[in-house]
Amino acid sequence: MIAARLIQTSGERLGLERMAALLKRLMLQTLRTENNCIGRCFDKHIVQKTVPARLSLVASAPRLPYLIHAKRFSTVEDSQDERKTKKKNDTTFSNIGRKIGERIIRVLDEKGNDLGNMHRADAIRLMEERDLRLVRRNVSTEPPEYQLMTGTQIHQERLRLRDMEKAKLKAGPAVTKELTFSSNIEQHDLDTKSKQIQQWIEKKYQVQITIKKGKNADEQENKMEEILNQIVQTMPGIATFLSKPQPVKGGKGLMCVLRHLTKKEEKAHGDLQEAQKRDIVNKENGNDKESNVLHQ
Repeated sequence: MIAARLIQTSGERLGLERMAALLKRLMLQTLRTENNCIGRCFDKHIVQKTVPARLSLVASAPRLPYLIHAKRFSTVEDSQDERKTKKKNDTTFSNIGRKIGERIIRVLDEKGNDLGNMHRADAIRLMEERDLRLVRRNVSTEPPEYQLMTGTQIHQERLRLRDMEKAKLKAGPAVTKELTFSSNIEQHDLDTKSKQIQQWIEKKYQVQITIKKGKNADEQENKMEEILNQIVQTMPGIATFLSKPQPVKGGKGLMCVLRHLTKKEEKAHGDLQEAQKRDIVNKENGNDKESNVLHQ
């Protein structure tokens, strides 16, 4: 009997432990199910909250180009671009057309003759009447200096400036010598100064020559320019004008700058000399043939 009761008691205990384990398992499964449900609901809630935010970002994206557009036309950038453009235009030799910033300007014609000061409207009218272009020569003077030129002259001047720039890069900064004398100079003294100028030019110096108008009332109006041209003619194939004769000191003087020819200019001068020699020889041969025909 006792043994039977012990067996029954142990069986009841095992049954209770199994039931307890089963209840515990059920409780754990219930908790997991509730947690999963809560997690899914929470994730769904987050997605529902974040999706509109993403949509709102996407919807607001097209506004960005308008912001960029507004920044592009800001006052600060416009002023900077304007200064850069103006600086670039000041350093380039080109036709400015009607874009004259100053009211009164000094105008030179296509031959370099000084036309004096005139209103920009008169300069534009003159440019159109002669079918010429207008370029800046010297904006540092008062009033600024402009010149009327043909398209061919502008092209040639650009080529000359380009050659000068290349020569400067190769040779380094140029040394400038200055020489000043009166238009009443005697021929002997002028020959001496011309030799001095030639020596400087051969050393690749730039020579600034200033001629002051003499006190002689009977002096020719273009005598100063004739003297400068005479100096250049004494150095064929060696020197040329870096800047052509320009009035200074209110018209009481004339100034120019001479430089050595570039290699390209030296070659062109040599070719021209050879062509002239061939022409002379051909003419002489032609004259000899005509004389022979006459004798026959």
